[in-house]
Amino acid sequence: MTKSVAARRGGFINTLSGRFLLLTVAFVMLAEVLIFVPSIARFRADFLTLRLEKAQIASLAQLAAEDMVTPALEKELLANAEVYNVVLRRNEVRQLVLSSPLPTPISDTFDLREAGPWTLIRDAFACLFDPDDQIIRVIGYPVQSAGLLIEITMDSAPMRDAMLDYGGRILLLSALISGVTAFFLFLAVQRLIVLPIRRVVNHMTAYAEAPEDARRVIEPTASVVELRDAEEAMHAMQTQLTGSLRQKERLAQLGGAVAKISHDLRNILTTAQLFADRIEGSTDPMVARAAPKLVGSIARAVALCESTLAFGKAEEPAPQLREVALATLAEDVAEGEGLAGEGPVTCLIEVPEALVIHADYDQLFRVLSNLVRNARQAIEATGAEGSIEISAGESASEWWIRVGDTGPGLPEKAREHLFEAFQGGARKGGIGLGLAIAAELIRGHGGRLELARSDADGTEFLVHLPKTIGSAV
Repeated sequence: MTKSVAARRGGFINTLSGRFLLLTVAFVMLAEVLIFVPSIARFRADFLTLRLEKAQIASLAQLAAEDMVTPALEKELLANAEVYNVVLRRNEVRQLVLSSPLPTPISDTFDLREAGPWTLIRDAFACLFDPDDQIIRVIGYPVQSAGLLIEITMDSAPMRDAMLDYGGRILLLSALISGVTAFFLFLAVQRLIVLPIRRVVNHMTAYAEAPEDARRVIEPTASVVELRDAEEAMHAMQTQLTGSLRQKERLAQLGGAVAKISHDLRNILTTAQLFADRIEGSTDPMVARAAPKLVGSIARAVALCESTLAFGKAEEPAPQLREVALATLAEDVAEGEGLAGEGPVTCLIEVPEALVIHADYDQLFRVLSNLVRNARQAIEATGAEGSIEISAGESASEWWIRVGDTGPGLPEKAREHLFEAFQGGARKGGIGLGLAIAAELIRGHGGRLELARSDADGTEFLVHLPKTIGSAV
């Protein structure tokens, strides 16, 4: 196991369960905070309202007894109401009902009659984060419509202490709820998501160890729709891959057998070719007429054996991409195929001199040589004159190279398996390896080779080379 894999598996925080647990705790705590903010504001408002009610009761006792309340009793009434002064406005008359000396001046005034939610929240947190004990004035409506307003002065410290105690209990309860909720969600995710995913991963690992074993193909059993879809897609992929591997194994065994047969057959045919060369000089008219055909047949059989052996051993290296002047490459191809001068078959090159592409020169030379050679042989087989055209250009995403001819076109049978080895021979007597190798070389560049047109007016192949990795279609 590599260090990166060990690191990924080592920490609980990097698992799906761990991250879901943290997210659950975070979102539950966020929800509790959103509940805590208005709750602490409402607690403060209720605390002040309760003080106003106590002060109103004390003031009504004072008013009922009129001059019978002694200073000691007035002090006791203020102490029970936990205020310094009580002002009651009744019938438009503001009356100081109860009073005592203030230890410090009034620092702030809060009017609960018109305070909105945001005002209450702002004032609540201002009180929480202010550690100083201050004298505040609070204004509100009397209960039971016993006047127009009631006004008190009081210490802020008791209210702040009560708010801190209430907030602490709320936060502790929030943490407890978050923990319990996260735990049960964690168990649910483990059972409903993580375990099915782990099962899929285990199936993938087991299948990778022996992909030819059909018993290791996953059987969809998940109840979650998305996981079920993933398992069904994996089942189809593994089934197809297992069948392909078995087929390729049989083809590999068949290829090994064909290579051995071709090797031995080539040796036999080489000996037969030597004898055929000898009888070619026979004076017997019938032998003289049959000898060239026999030599040609044996030569084609030897070529087929050698091509089969070469194709079976061929391992094309990765292309070495570098800047290639395409016009120069096209001229080299034409010259290499004997089309540089005059003749029954001419080669027209319409490639911009400034066009430079990124490709492997040798591999692209082989591709174009194969296309040009096939075109030349097709035209020569007709016994008429013709021409081959090499043109090129570019778009924003790719370079393209077109090789066309004025030959008779490809047979319908050849078009069906044009780029398949031993099946897509483009000319009579061909073995169908040239175009298969050419297509393989272009795929190595990330591009594609396609037959653009083939009819009575000629054949046209198109090479697509992407400018960037992954841009080929």
